[in-house]
Amino acid sequence: MTLGALGAALAVSTSVPPPLPSGWQAKIGTLLPQAGQTVTLLERRPSISTVALELVVAGAGGDREVLRQVTATAARGVAPTYDKRLNISAEDFKRYIVFQNTLASTGKTFRLSVSRDATRVSFGDGPYMNGVLKGVSIDLKTGEMRGPEGFSARPVAVPANDDPERGLLIRSGFQWRMNGNNAQIGNGVRGTLNLLQLGSGRVLLSYTRKSMIDRKVDDFDRELIVEYTR
Repeated sequence: MTLGALGAALAVSTSVPPPLPSGWQAKIGTLLPQAGQTVTLLERRPSISTVALELVVAGAGGDREVLRQVTATAARGVAPTYDKRLNISAEDFKRYIVFQNTLASTGKTFRLSVSRDATRVSFGDGPYMNGVLKGVSIDLKTGEMRGPEGFSARPVAVPANDDPERGLLIRSGFQWRMNGNNAQIGNGVRGTLNLLQLGSGRVLLSYTRKSMIDRKVDDFDRELIVEYTR
């Protein structure tokens, strides 16, 4: 499952975001997890793509055995080294080795700490959640997301994607970009929450954030990525 950086498909950053689709409130409600939802924990893993390199080397008449060794090394997640027997320049070799992130299952499943009523979905904390979603809630009527730092964000639509070269295969989805700072009380946040229906039909929920509460700043960006069936 290619991220494309949680990918172009995950990062809606255009100046004019796509309009929310008709019936978006119901769609958000359908995609958000149920109380006690069972989820699978995902993680980012580095990978190396050699598809373009293989095509170029084949066209240049490069040594097939050397190419096989290069692709086998890349498949192990290790950066391969240049060999002139590939019949291409060292510069071209570097150009066609593509480093990217993928999402992979950790094999760990757990019940998400989440409560739900007719108007709101609220997240708590629990094993494997590491406090990432603690205090976050989404209003099912307005779509507004609120966080423990005291700021809010509205959803934008994530465009569908059926091209694996452009990142995750997505049927539909929403993104909330949470940004705020209050120097007087010492609270601030920079975060992105994605709620995506994947091409497989499963739902991906991710939240990446760095925040400050009562002048205590996270040492690093915190991230939770889970997948589940709705």
